[in-house]
Amino acid sequence: MLALSRKKNEAIIINNNIEITVLDIRGDQIKLGISAPKEIPIYRKEVYIQIQNENKQATDLSGLEALKKLL
Repeated sequence: MLALSRKKNEAIIINNNIEITVLDIRGDQIKLGISAPKEIPIYRKEVYIQIQNENKQATDLSGLEALKKLL
């Protein structure tokens, strides 16, 4: 993991097309702004994990077996 220090209004660039800017710092919270191409999805980590878990459940064979029993 790369750890960087940034002040308000300073930014980092990732892969030449993603810019992350520190917009505000209040206490222990930091507000970030992210500029990226529309085709790049951006999620909070907890939302991303939830999406991954739901996708895994949707492809789970036990769920398919339960669906077959309904039919």
